[in-house]
Amino acid sequence: MFPLRLIAVAAGAALALSALPARALDVASFSTEVSPCADFYDYVNGPWADRTELPANRTRIGSFDALRVANDRLLSQALAELVAQPALQKTPGLKQVAAYYASGMDLAAIEAQGLKPVKPLLDRIASMKSAQDLPYLLAQLGRVGIAAPVGSFVRADVKNTRVNVLTLSQAGLGLPDRDDYFKDTDIAKKLRAAYRLYAQRLLASAGFEATPAVLDALMGFESQLAEATVPRAQLRDPLKVYNPMTTPELAEKAPGLAWEAYLKALTRSDTRAGGVERLIVAQPTFMTRVALMAEHIPLATWQTYLRVRVLENSAARLPQAFADADFDYRGVAINGLEQHAPRDEEVILMIGGRTGGSPLGLALGELFVSKAFSPEAQRRATLLIGDVKAAMKTRIQNLSWMSPETKLKALEKLEAMQPKIGAPPTWPRFEGLALDPKDFAGNQLRAAAWFHGEQIKDLDRPSDRTRWTMSPHIVNAQAGGLNEITFPAGILQPPFFDAKADDAVNYGGIGMVIGHEIVHHFDDRGRQFDSIGSLRDWWTASDAEHYQALADRVVALYGRYEPVKGTPINGRLTLGENISDMAGMPIAFDALQNALRRSGKTDKIDGFTPEQRFFLSNALVWRNKSREAALLNQLRTDPHSPGKYRVLAPMSNMPEFAKAFDCKPGDAMVAADPIKVW
Repeated sequence: MFPLRLIAVAAGAALALSALPARALDVASFSTEVSPCADFYDYVNGPWADRTELPANRTRIGSFDALRVANDRLLSQALAELVAQPALQKTPGLKQVAAYYASGMDLAAIEAQGLKPVKPLLDRIASMKSAQDLPYLLAQLGRVGIAAPVGSFVRADVKNTRVNVLTLSQAGLGLPDRDDYFKDTDIAKKLRAAYRLYAQRLLASAGFEATPAVLDALMGFESQLAEATVPRAQLRDPLKVYNPMTTPELAEKAPGLAWEAYLKALTRSDTRAGGVERLIVAQPTFMTRVALMAEHIPLATWQTYLRVRVLENSAARLPQAFADADFDYRGVAINGLEQHAPRDEEVILMIGGRTGGSPLGLALGELFVSKAFSPEAQRRATLLIGDVKAAMKTRIQNLSWMSPETKLKALEKLEAMQPKIGAPPTWPRFEGLALDPKDFAGNQLRAAAWFHGEQIKDLDRPSDRTRWTMSPHIVNAQAGGLNEITFPAGILQPPFFDAKADDAVNYGGIGMVIGHEIVHHFDDRGRQFDSIGSLRDWWTASDAEHYQALADRVVALYGRYEPVKGTPINGRLTLGENISDMAGMPIAFDALQNALRRSGKTDKIDGFTPEQRFFLSNALVWRNKSREAALLNQLRTDPHSPGKYRVLAPMSNMPEFAKAFDCKPGDAMVAADPIKVW
């Protein structure tokens, strides 16, 4: 089993955007007007939402966001120290991240640089003479992280996870979703107008032609790409996005683009025949469309499109004219923001990315981890992991509808699951990377090029199961593709985890997160992978049919919720997350019962039983308040349901919840026919 190493930030980190106390349930804030059996989310969080104003510079506030802000504050202080005291930059990662952060905070240097960081790419686009230049140019952009319009990455082959393979995927749209190019809704029309203005501002600020005719051609170009783009919900089927090919097979499937030249340039593998012997094409019809457009779309339109992609990629790191255009589109038009977040937060986000998977994400994690360590947290969380896995094991063993044959395989998979907790055992050395404290946009491209080079080194090599793809500073968790579960140090803090809190609070918080991530490997998508994470059908036909019927019920349940009137949750898009909530919560509750039997501590605290405190803790975790624009964007594009429904749906389908709060049949929080997936 992977060695457990837990990190927790000191309790002094303030949760600035939340009323949550650091070490107790906020029982005084619960509603006296809403019954827990009528709407448990509003019972716990309604008064907080009523008295809390959404700041002009936030799309959402709540438990997740408050903890992220606390982590960012810790990082901001530590980064400022690194920049001011170079002697503290004792590792390659700390040296690189200090330079990156300094460049992001130096607005004068950003203005002075102008377009210099992206000029080589823009010059290369301008020098195109014909469509014959496209393969190399698209590869050159791909090597610095610009997917225009083809994305590429190296990861474990999902049908043979012991080896890495190159994958090509659809990408390159400027609007949030492919449907936004075609729908006649007010939101789609607004977004199209906003994106058109954004493109116009980027092009004009860079000195390029941005006439209505140029913008019409750009929108027409992207509409053709969108038409061939596979909808989000369909991308969840791993079999549909697994299309292995040789380079000649790709060329036959998608004639019109010199794929061999593209792949050779992308991988810089001139000494290897064909560039890449075998690759995975996630969406073949999209590649066919790209190749067709390469052959038939005027070169000038391609140049406009590629210029917008280059400028868009770096806009937030370029001078004010570009950064303002980017904020007005992404911040205001898409998410309804009124002001920028503090500059240090924005820079930390641009360095690490939303999930810490950016090239320098782990350097931020290294710095974060260096600031705090909790041995007590290690002991408590080790017990949590064990209890939740044991509860899942019992659930599998007791399933009445699953055959012994499938149960055996499920138990093998559960036993083989690899936990990654807190932080990786070693940190990247960033060999060959040199960042400049005066060149923010240039650093982005250098880091991306370095990261791409590291990926190409992995091509056709054995997969590394010890590698982390989520930085420890992130407030999140994930179920990785190699039958692994990752819980970064960033989330191992109140209100999710507290080594000094009672078991009920921890099992309702991080315990449910653990259950959620375990179940991801058994949700409608994850269940199709085996004990080493390879895509292989280990289900009997009757078991698979029964599971699909349960999944369809979950789709229907969430599809009945309308977070915004007239806009329901997309039950298909969110199915994996919803199943993981629906099953993760009962599993965590079962794990709590194991812990209570072990400790014998079943007394009430603050007037609530351990079972009640479990559910109260979980509802506090999902406390949030969002802008309507951001919420609408989430409902259209995000595989996660809004926080309120991550409380209402699982709890109303748990008889244990009804028993804990003495809810009766007919109450809103009591499902007439509860759904039990696992």
